[in-house]
Amino acid sequence: MDLTKYRAKLIGNEEERAVSPVIGVILMVAITVILAAVIAAFVLDMGSGLDDEPRASVDIEGDGTPTVEVQLTNMDNSDGVAVVDSSGAVQDTFVATGGSATYDGSTLATDADYTVQAFQGDESDVSGASNIEDAAASNAIVGEFTLTS
Repeated sequence: MDLTKYRAKLIGNEEERAVSPVIGVILMVAITVILAAVIAAFVLDMGSGLDDEPRASVDIEGDGTPTVEVQLTNMDNSDGVAVVDSSGAVQDTFVATGGSATYDGSTLATDADYTVQAFQGDESDVSGASNIEDAAASNAIVGEFTLTS
């Protein structure tokens, strides 16, 4: 059984091949350009211009007790931190490292949960705002506590 005639039908001869050397070179150049662009994006860190979420560090002492102390220990890239109740209303703000306050039943509602949120934006817009989401340019939770009676 001679299979050479079937091989010519399936594979084709030299004149009937589908991929020529010129097309192969063009494909390799295109792949190289795309690969170089992807590598350049990572090396040059093209995504670094995006705004980062605000960050800050706080110490919260007395969570779950009748008296809670909150202290701002590091502002990082935030413009300040706000103590926010469960409805989103801002109860207090700190705009300097080292700022602290003690909360009890006379300063905040008891048997309630609060978050401490770092914010970016003008402190005068955030302080006393009924909703931090609307008042701050951006915000992120950096701590939380419960004030009991």
